[in-house]
Amino acid sequence: MDLLNNFDTALLVNVAYIAASILFIVGLKMLGSPDTARRGNLLSSTGMLLAVLVTLADQSIIDFTWILVGLISGGAIGYLAATKVQMTSMPEMVAIFNGFGGIASLLVGSAEFVRESNYLFPIFLTVLIGGVTFTGSLVAYGKLSEILGGRPTLYKGQQIVNSILLLLIAGIGIEMIFLQQMFTASETLLILCGLAMVLGVLFVIPIGGADMPVVIALLNSFSGLAACAAGFVIENNVLIVAGALVGASGLILTNIMCKAMNRSLANVLFSGFGSVSEDTSSSSVEQGEVKPINSSDAYLILEAASSVLIVPGYGMAVAQAQHAVRELGELLESNGAEVKYAIHPVAGRMPGHMNVLLAEANVSYDVLVEPDDVNPVMEAVDVCMVIGANDVVNPDARDNEGSPIYGMPIIEVDNSKTVFVLKRSMASGFAGIQNPLFFKQNSRMLFGDAKETVSALVAEFKA
Repeated sequence: MDLLNNFDTALLVNVAYIAASILFIVGLKMLGSPDTARRGNLLSSTGMLLAVLVTLADQSIIDFTWILVGLISGGAIGYLAATKVQMTSMPEMVAIFNGFGGIASLLVGSAEFVRESNYLFPIFLTVLIGGVTFTGSLVAYGKLSEILGGRPTLYKGQQIVNSILLLLIAGIGIEMIFLQQMFTASETLLILCGLAMVLGVLFVIPIGGADMPVVIALLNSFSGLAACAAGFVIENNVLIVAGALVGASGLILTNIMCKAMNRSLANVLFSGFGSVSEDTSSSSVEQGEVKPINSSDAYLILEAASSVLIVPGYGMAVAQAQHAVRELGELLESNGAEVKYAIHPVAGRMPGHMNVLLAEANVSYDVLVEPDDVNPVMEAVDVCMVIGANDVVNPDARDNEGSPIYGMPIIEVDNSKTVFVLKRSMASGFAGIQNPLFFKQNSRMLFGDAKETVSALVAEFKA
């Protein structure tokens, strides 16, 4: 009878896990459309809640005190972080979340190793990937917040150091899984954790700020892979499925980001793109004089325009200008102009950064277009407004073979009739190279804070 009851319990648990996994998959599918994204997020959250409740009910937990303490304190911190964070800080928040996922997996793997679990290879992977994800995400956070600076950190013998570190990790892995003779279990675990965390730092510091969207997507994938490995360690099917989904989706997104820059993942990770020594192309030499324009003159041109293309970038996020941009777009439409928003996949500092900002401002998804959609008809666009974007509209990516970003698909705003570039100054973008767009005959520079500049244009229309 006890065996039958145990069988029934195991069956119910696995059925619940299957249901949770289905909710994960359906929810993830629904995230692909703005119309269904909220429901998809709710479905996925419901699946996770079901998985957590079933896991707690299935275990012989004597005291829920610390579980409740963790639930309440973690929930409070998460709520405050999610509600108080500025949209400009979303990339940093995503990086921190990736890091927390990594350290959680590392702790699970470490606890099982201390308990002398037999799943030594999954434990090795869990601790290794979790440690790399944790410190790599912290470095990414530092670069995104510019605490560490956005440029790559390169030094002589870097590849040799990395190679030695990988050999040491392989050696400690052999010791952990097969030998178990040179060190005690605690020493082996501490050495592996230390090497993994050092690898995470050395993995991300050579990557420049311009490549942060790729790094964020890749670290997100790593956090999923670490969770998947942890699922094997603790024999939890739903954790395996959830981790695999996050890992796979992160890798797919990483591939999309690389294609958007026309670069391989190896080039992103190991080229040191954006380093000072790299800024030697002809784009670093000024190519003429810029032509500033004020808001009043810009208004006259916009007022007469029948088609306007708005190209947002990280500068819009910094200025928190998305609501003013949406209001300007509505005024242009009411004036008879067709308004579209061109979104480059790597605009901003995380995947989908501009989409999130515009969605927050209630800009309809229907007016968002990709570069491939708008480039063929760019010559018919009366005015392109580039708001804080730089590298994704740089003509050198198309015309200058000596440029570090040559070959990267861009939004070809220089082919439109008139270009307004909203910038605080003539400083280069996150890639650290100058943009010849600023010196084109059809370009006009609107200097100043993007939100103030757009608000001034809104005031001109209302007046």
